[in-house]
Amino acid sequence: MLPRGRPRALGAAALLLLLLIGFFLLGGDPECERLEPDGRAGDLGCPRCPLTPRVPSDGRLRGASALHGDPLAGHWDHNRSACDPWPQLPPKCELLHVAIVCAGHNSSREVITLVKSLLFYRKNPLHLHLVTDAVARNILETLFRTWMVPALGVSFYHAEQLKPQISWIPNKHYSGLYGLMKLVLPGILPPGLARVIVLDTDVTFASDIAELWALFAHFSDKQVIGLVENQSDWYLGNLWKNHRPWPALGRGFNTGVILLWLDRLRQVGWEQMWKLTAQRELLTLAATSLADQDIFNAVIKEHPELVQPLPCVWNVQLSDHTRAEHCYSEAADLKVIHWNSPKKVRVKNKHAGFFRNFYLTFLGYDGNLLRRELFGCPSQTLPEAEQLQRALAQLDEEDACFEFRQQQLTVHRVHITFLPHKPPPPRPHDITLVAQLSMDRLQMLEALCRHWPGPMSLALYLTDAEAQQFLHFVEASPVLSARQDVAYHVVYREGPLYPVNQLRNVALAQALTPYVFLSDIDFLPAYSLYDYLRASIEQLELGSRRKAALVVPAFETLRYRFTFPSSKAELLALLDSGLLYTFRYHEWPQGHAPTDYARWREAQAPYRVQWAADYEPYVVVPRDCPRYDPRFVGFGWNKVAHIVELDAQEFELLVLPEAFTIHLPHAPSLDISRFRSSSTYRDCLQALKEEFHQDLSRRYGAAALKYLTALQQPRSPA
Repeated sequence: MLPRGRPRALGAAALLLLLLIGFFLLGGDPECERLEPDGRAGDLGCPRCPLTPRVPSDGRLRGASALHGDPLAGHWDHNRSACDPWPQLPPKCELLHVAIVCAGHNSSREVITLVKSLLFYRKNPLHLHLVTDAVARNILETLFRTWMVPALGVSFYHAEQLKPQISWIPNKHYSGLYGLMKLVLPGILPPGLARVIVLDTDVTFASDIAELWALFAHFSDKQVIGLVENQSDWYLGNLWKNHRPWPALGRGFNTGVILLWLDRLRQVGWEQMWKLTAQRELLTLAATSLADQDIFNAVIKEHPELVQPLPCVWNVQLSDHTRAEHCYSEAADLKVIHWNSPKKVRVKNKHAGFFRNFYLTFLGYDGNLLRRELFGCPSQTLPEAEQLQRALAQLDEEDACFEFRQQQLTVHRVHITFLPHKPPPPRPHDITLVAQLSMDRLQMLEALCRHWPGPMSLALYLTDAEAQQFLHFVEASPVLSARQDVAYHVVYREGPLYPVNQLRNVALAQALTPYVFLSDIDFLPAYSLYDYLRASIEQLELGSRRKAALVVPAFETLRYRFTFPSSKAELLALLDSGLLYTFRYHEWPQGHAPTDYARWREAQAPYRVQWAADYEPYVVVPRDCPRYDPRFVGFGWNKVAHIVELDAQEFELLVLPEAFTIHLPHAPSLDISRFRSSSTYRDCLQALKEEFHQDLSRRYGAAALKYLTALQQPRSPA
């Protein structure tokens, strides 16, 4: 839901973990603590503080490595009487710029965890400059549009357009061409942008990014790049026999966190500089091993005056051969954790478990809590956000239906294609199964994948923590992990009622085939249904020639164990023996009675049925069919309203003679329990129905009278 101007509290579990982490990391002598300019305690005057390493006139790097006897480096500069004063933080309303290269489904998930950590600590407006491929852009545009975080701007840049500038560079790094794109940032970011912080997607912040931005003040007139020393022996060339790295200054620098002074880089001719250096080194080196990092280091080796070394705490590197312990054993306050290993958080080193818990805190942290305003800073509110704020302000909290009204206005964060997804090849009569579910229905997914071999688009209503459980669930399932044509879209939970039609609309909007089968997650289609539906669409000449909704008759079993019928004949036998029933015939007969099951038993060809009040069949329709009415949340009338809309738009209802789907038993949802036990709940649903019919009358005029008449007839409760 849109924030209403008040900050939100940190969840108790996350707060406890962060406090424990802080207790571990803030290990400086209390005698050395003093107040920094922003009023926080610090120990920069102590011998243990991570002083900024300098590049002396001889060009040799002096840094943390020398503290532990590295013969190729110098020492920490302790010759001054005290540490440099704490950098003056930028004004709280100064806009800070961050650039990130992000490509693919997995990288899109990583960047969200990074952004959560940025937002958690930030006190300044931020603008993200995201270099993305088409997949990541589609995901992240939807996510940030629905996240609606105040004082957060986002710009996108097409990675495909940058590939020609770097594709000539052989690269053995697992990031591929995307790992080289930071080299071209000065040329693609807006000309008026003077400074930017560049981040890898696999870093997690443990501090306010404004503190990192403040380190620009340490740059000399000639320095254009701020980097942390590499915390491994990679560039020393002694990791294994015949290891030949690219040239670097001492241990070199890691490019997971970079401060770029863009206008200075343009002035010194950065583009020509790095290209000439790369061309020269590639005469004797076959390819880059660490992508852009190799080229950055080769340039710095030749032009050491360009670099401003940063304190090690701003890029604590947890690679396979890390020496990061030499940093955090000396430092009192770590700032950025960097999982710079192909194994990411699964890397095995001495303290990886501890840092992993810090990362997992943000991975499962409720992103809704980060929709907090920056008080005292002017920010331009999007028109949609202003409209929603006005609508929320007009709600009456004393209204008995306040929960329903509030849930209708809630803007849920949406992460489309949460897992890697390969769309099916285009086929003229192809069908996507569309459904929605919550965490308590995950067990249905494997069976559904066995029954439906075609593409699926599923919306899952989850918390941030549940989304990670779902990810592990799919990875551990041989059935689910083998399916690349199932698109999972996470809609993050917020509010007391299940937004069933909003979820359906998310899944429907992401379907890529010409037709969709609008189903529910607790139904299993006939094994042959996918092929049968495609053949039926072709035979009935649907599409431009015929506007129809194909009805798939619905049945149910009350048994948790039963043999699924392989044909209509087997289904009729189960029906006659009492092991199957027509769906909800004993609770809500009008929901499916118009399907005319008696006629279906004998039917050999599709037959047309008429709309009737409360009819809610499962149907196959074109992908551009009317969307579900999002006002219907929780339980009741959500599918009914959609069938009304189809009828109002003159869709034929054609029942297919060989099609069927079967509902499996499960515990009732919380919303259906509330519907059955609360008269207020039922009264609110009735009010929503009346509002729906009023809207129908405005859209369809006199043609909508039959729906209003049907509503006024007495009906048994659902």
